[in-house]
Amino acid sequence: MRQAVSGNHFLKREESFMYDREGRFPMEDTMNAARIEYTEKGVMHMAARRCDIIRISVSGAVISLLTQYNLPQQFYLDIPDARINKIGCLLMKAYANNTAELRFLRMLTQKELDRIFVFSTHPAHRDRVLDVRSW
Repeated sequence: MRQAVSGNHFLKREESFMYDREGRFPMEDTMNAARIEYTEKGVMHMAARRCDIIRISVSGAVISLLTQYNLPQQFYLDIPDARINKIGCLLMKAYANNTAELRFLRMLTQKELDRIFVFSTHPAHRDRVLDVRSW
């Protein structure tokens, strides 16, 4: 007979560094058009929805959807203005006001963040310019 794992046993909970122990990076306000892409009905076809990125950090973002919609747990995020394609994402929390918090599967580089802020329509990023030599 097998005993159930109980109490504070080390097998009770699996832990990952990125989602459980990693320090949170500060989010910065932004306003960028984006698109989420995901597979529907298994692997039948890809579906896409438009959204806006309203806050972003190196490891995650908060997006705003146009309508109430059930997001999948895993999807890709595209930011066409900044030419950033297919950032793998996990849905962390969906809120009632049509916003959702998500985490990236890889951390964004500072170069990618700068590109996002250059194309942002948020007033805080009005004076940002892009260094053409770094592209």
